[in-house]
Amino acid sequence: MIKPLGYLKLISLREVPRRFQAHQNSLPRLPVPPLQQTLDHYLQILKPIVSMEEWNNTKRLVDEFQGSGGVGAQLQKRLQQRARKTDNWLSEWWLKTAYLQSRQPVVIHSSPGLVLPKQDFVDFQAQLRFAARLIEGALDFKAMIDNETLPVEYLGGNPLCMNQYYEIFSSCRIPGLKEDSVINYSKTTKPPVHITIVHNFQFFELDVYHSDGSPFSADQIFTQLEKIRNSSLKTNKEPVGILTSSDRNTWAKAYNNLIKDKTNKASVHSIQKSIFTVCLDVSIPWVSENVFKSQVAGQMLHGGGSKQNSGNRWFDKTLQFIVGEDGSCGLVYEHTPAEGPPFIILLDHIMEFLKKPELVRSPMVPLPMPKKLYFNITPEIKSDIEKAKQNLNAMVQDLDLTVQVFTHFGKNFPKSEKMSPDGFIQMALQLAYYRIYGHTCSTYESASLRMFHLGRTDTIRSNSMDSFNFVKAMDDTEMMAQMKVELLRKAVMAHRLYADKAIRGEAIDRHLLGLKLQATKDLMSMPKVFMDKSYAIAMHFNLSTSQVPSKIDCAFCFGPVVHDGYGVCYNPMAEHINFVISAYNSCAKTNAASLNHYLEEALLDMRTLLQEHPQTNL
Repeated sequence: MIKPLGYLKLISLREVPRRFQAHQNSLPRLPVPPLQQTLDHYLQILKPIVSMEEWNNTKRLVDEFQGSGGVGAQLQKRLQQRARKTDNWLSEWWLKTAYLQSRQPVVIHSSPGLVLPKQDFVDFQAQLRFAARLIEGALDFKAMIDNETLPVEYLGGNPLCMNQYYEIFSSCRIPGLKEDSVINYSKTTKPPVHITIVHNFQFFELDVYHSDGSPFSADQIFTQLEKIRNSSLKTNKEPVGILTSSDRNTWAKAYNNLIKDKTNKASVHSIQKSIFTVCLDVSIPWVSENVFKSQVAGQMLHGGGSKQNSGNRWFDKTLQFIVGEDGSCGLVYEHTPAEGPPFIILLDHIMEFLKKPELVRSPMVPLPMPKKLYFNITPEIKSDIEKAKQNLNAMVQDLDLTVQVFTHFGKNFPKSEKMSPDGFIQMALQLAYYRIYGHTCSTYESASLRMFHLGRTDTIRSNSMDSFNFVKAMDDTEMMAQMKVELLRKAVMAHRLYADKAIRGEAIDRHLLGLKLQATKDLMSMPKVFMDKSYAIAMHFNLSTSQVPSKIDCAFCFGPVVHDGYGVCYNPMAEHINFVISAYNSCAKTNAASLNHYLEEALLDMRTLLQEHPQTNL
């Protein structure tokens, strides 16, 4: 288990199931890579993104850091000691630095959204019927976790850490003035038996299990959803949920003010404790098909603003399903407890579940009215809500979001060329960026560390000297096409090799972070290598990317991690690729549609290059 981060910093209110614990204990612990290896590769990744003068200065600092008398060896030794004493030397630090201590809003900046295929609802009853079946499917998946029948996942023959699956239900982030916390209620003496339904900005507690522990049927859930909808339409209430979209310090102050009232505190606690949330949204204004797709992605990510569905959320909740009257549906998840794969597997399960014929309808038994959650709104809380509306609307207006289905080919084409589809797409991104800006940039791609106990992620550095050589050569009219092909293949292979290193715990980013945090923990002055301009450039990810492969024809989305950067998420299907690109309108240098255009052009140019110059003896 993850050790507590202090009072309420990461709390697990459950006994870990024995079979699950036995599997977890059998996993290897995250290694600390050799210091020399990390620093050598650090210098390599800097070459295409810093000047020669900056690189030479950094080389001197690196030599000083790792040389005799340098602090590098000392920090490395202490990091290795930490690794021997903990289940995972990184996990506690990562939760704090990446999530709990971040003061940015979780909306756009942290929580990803996921867009499912659009449904065809003829009326609101079809919306509720779909939501009821979705809830039934989610509870069916939860049963596998509760019964410990969820199959262990493998990567390259190696079993993966399954801890994140045990953190996505019945959990919630709690705001704090300096640091947030996460509470998981899944295994208390009285585990929650209810979910939260939000409609018309109003919250309801809906029990989904009978007294004997059996789940409600879809029919029974549908009946309860109708009651909720009828009740919530009678009154318009303040969108209390929009408070959760504020920056964490502002929300923490508003939160402490909100829960002073006993009624409010009980309502908030019900939401936090619930198994998950279902947001029943109103339709958004119709626009053209392509624009509509981008607007739906926005609905999943932020709700579209205070005049649309942003008040229909509790953004601190780990798992929130969204079902709109117009057939738009998906989810948004609070990122702290888990990465994307558990949510993708959950959705894969639900979508397969929805294909099954409904069971013969059982006789309806009288069910109690779902419990409405009341909030007493003081003038101070009303003021907090108005400020949250303004801030969220500004964030929504600033986000430039483009959804694109690249239809010319999918992952089957690079596979036919004996190339990694992920590496191929990453090189297209490098080429697109280079064509726009005339230089390359630090690029983040998420790599899973789930091969290790409590593993989360490390960084695949998609930009390399090999990728740099390829993008420079691609538009060089004097270079032979066959050489361009070789450089492309070499770049894709270099990406594949580094990705393999990353999932084996041998990437550089988390190791460098660990050394830096160890220095802070030891109360020593920060080593100059971490105060260097090159380090700042290396950690400024103008391209923040993630491949989220799924059986479902869905699309993931998230915001850029830096103001002058892009967020790029893609799902490579067999014959097409779903892309979602985000940028900030307030940055004159970036434009999501422009990157999308150059990305499509790059993919097509790379295909043409390979088709016109086939490699023999593949």
